[in-house]
Amino acid sequence: PVPVSIPAQETTKVDAPQAPEPEIVEEVAATPSPPPAATAAAVPAVNDVKPPAPKPTVITKSKSDSSMTSIPPELMGNLHLLSPSQAKLANKLCKPPMNQSHLFEKWSTETAEDNTKKVALMAQLVRMDKAYPNGGLVGYIKNARELLEKSKRGENPLEGWTPSVPDGEVFEIGTESYDKFESVGLGEMGKCGFVLVAGGLGERLGYGGIKLGLPTELATETTYLQFYIETILAIQSRYSNNLKLPLCIMVSNDTSVGTYKLLEDNHYFGMDKDQITIVQQGDGVPALMDNDATIAMDATDPYKIQAKPHGHGDIHALLHSHGVAKSWCSKGLEWVIFFQDTNGLAFHTLPLALGVSKTRNLIMNSIAVPRKGKQAVGGIAKLKKASTNEERTINVEYNQLDPLLRANGYPDGDVNDEKTGFSPFPGNINQLLFQLKPYTKAIERTQGAMPEFVNPKYADDAKTIFKKPTRLECMMQDFPTILNSEESKWVGFTSIAAELCFSPVKNATADGVKLQSKGTAPGVAATGEADQYAATRKIMTSIGCKIEDAEPVEFEGIKVVAGPEVVLKPSFVVCPAEYKKHFPDPSKIKISSRSSLIIKGEGITVESLDLDGALVIESEEGASGVVRDLVVRNKGWKKVGDKSSASEEFIQIRGYHLEKVETENVVFRKGEKMAGVVEALEKKEQQKSAVQIQEKEVKATVKATSDEQKTIAQNPNKDVKLAIAATSSEKKARSVVGKPKATSAAPSSPALKINEAHDLSQPSPREAKSDAPTCCCIC
Repeated sequence: PVPVSIPAQETTKVDAPQAPEPEIVEEVAATPSPPPAATAAAVPAVNDVKPPAPKPTVITKSKSDSSMTSIPPELMGNLHLLSPSQAKLANKLCKPPMNQSHLFEKWSTETAEDNTKKVALMAQLVRMDKAYPNGGLVGYIKNARELLEKSKRGENPLEGWTPSVPDGEVFEIGTESYDKFESVGLGEMGKCGFVLVAGGLGERLGYGGIKLGLPTELATETTYLQFYIETILAIQSRYSNNLKLPLCIMVSNDTSVGTYKLLEDNHYFGMDKDQITIVQQGDGVPALMDNDATIAMDATDPYKIQAKPHGHGDIHALLHSHGVAKSWCSKGLEWVIFFQDTNGLAFHTLPLALGVSKTRNLIMNSIAVPRKGKQAVGGIAKLKKASTNEERTINVEYNQLDPLLRANGYPDGDVNDEKTGFSPFPGNINQLLFQLKPYTKAIERTQGAMPEFVNPKYADDAKTIFKKPTRLECMMQDFPTILNSEESKWVGFTSIAAELCFSPVKNATADGVKLQSKGTAPGVAATGEADQYAATRKIMTSIGCKIEDAEPVEFEGIKVVAGPEVVLKPSFVVCPAEYKKHFPDPSKIKISSRSSLIIKGEGITVESLDLDGALVIESEEGASGVVRDLVVRNKGWKKVGDKSSASEEFIQIRGYHLEKVETENVVFRKGEKMAGVVEALEKKEQQKSAVQIQEKEVKATVKATSDEQKTIAQNPNKDVKLAIAATSSEKKARSVVGKPKATSAAPSSPALKINEAHDLSQPSPREAKSDAPTCCCIC
């Protein structure tokens, strides 16, 4: 008998041999046809829990007949380490036409350590085999050979397709058209599921953790994952009619542990645990050494396959294989929005895109940005194939778009339109909005498989030698390829300036400097932060707020407009339409270029504000209040260059830290009337005719200084429990100036309460402490 380790679920008892057993030969089943001009994407499995170690059992058959002639002797001598299913897979890979016997050529040694590594290699092959839906590893090798042969011949995957300008909607914020479509979209906000594609680490940026753990900005140090969840919860609380809005996060082997830890350590940032689904890409796909799709071994370990990412196109297959899309349909959701891991502008334009999709009944709507002709960004185009009469609106990579246009009636290729100054083919940013029911129907029909492509780098003119191993890849924006002719009619785009919807953080500072010097967005942490502040300022100015931009500054070679820093938390506003509600008289909002403003809490209305410094306004859950005629003057915050290796990584990759010198804090408490002091003063005017004239002239409510306290103590209107100090006749405004000291002579009133300093951001050693305690006030 030959001992064979097999998984428990495969364990069987085999009696002594009575007749020759059939060969270990398994015909490869016919695989479904891939989408046109493509093959299917992998469906990686979630590997949260590793399977139990195989349990050894004894079988009485030694397979040594003609079926094993294709198995190399190194593998034959180690079959006792494999389960029957593993042996079958090894046999399929070794025999013609797969010819992958080299995978086992180092299996001649018999040490316990080597045997453990052999089992691990076989387990890796099994996982890769199960993860690839279109025929497993055998199907992957076949597809790779076909695509590699086409690449060698120089075949154009777009041959036969004729391009034209796509149908879509182009907007500018603040216009009637924008407001119209956004208004429609607001009614759809509470019917969305959210898909976050987050398979990348921050190593490329110089950050050791997962990118979702990076702070979006330094004013509050809110991480990307926290920001996304807070936004979803804000949408849920205001638009969903008690329906929980789900979040699905696609992680990789690299980011899985870090993502779970970030969620668990922060109690899921307030979201119910059952709202979050995590799907995981597997080991990737095997790297390939040559045109025969020879699987590459790891350069440092002969018992490990060299694996490479299959691409974010896997997300569609994962949503299918884990039943996510189908489950969301059953819960009454109607839309699903896909977004990237480090784009802090992702949700400003969601209601706009929803309005377009609802109005035009789109199955797929790409949120796009204007792009210049020949800009290194994929362009959305309408393609038609005369031979089949197929049509599709789809992303075309920039290096393919220009030659395709030149070959099909556009002699100048991809050039700017004279009227708009931009290419008529808008830029793809991989922020995709789908109508859920037809989306689910399509991925059920195709198992979520996306077209694959290969891009080998050749070392010779004959295109037979690769500079380095290649692999098959797939992209999520290629979804239109799996739609039928009728469905393809309902694909469009929503284009809006990148400053409002797209500023990813994906590059190291040194790379960003090179890109910025060429006029390309650098995509670094410093610009991601600056663009978040700028987008908020842009929306505020579009409704009439008066905000001065700071002068450009440079940190580590990256130029940014660093301020003013304006952070409006999702609990306050999530889209431009809500800005108008919370800033009802925007012409009375004035913010200087050196200022910093943070507002948190749904119940806040800012009627008038004159800010020159740093101000944090916060309301407790369930509290509400009005900020009226508030004037703030203080030292504020400032960015300080920081090259210290001792600084935290998220500081190092920016090249600066934020020094919080002086801050004014306003906090609204639940259960208190927080509508300013005007009402209280008017009531006293009616009750105290003796002080009526005096009260009408009082135009400010501030903390009393030591001299003012004596005046207040002598004020006959003692029932007004406010610290009142008369301003000069020139001011004529209720204001809070600087950070005057709070004292016991200024008791709280029903309209406001004086509290200790309370900053929204976590204190850090870099923050300077002010001598004067901060008050909580409203005027």
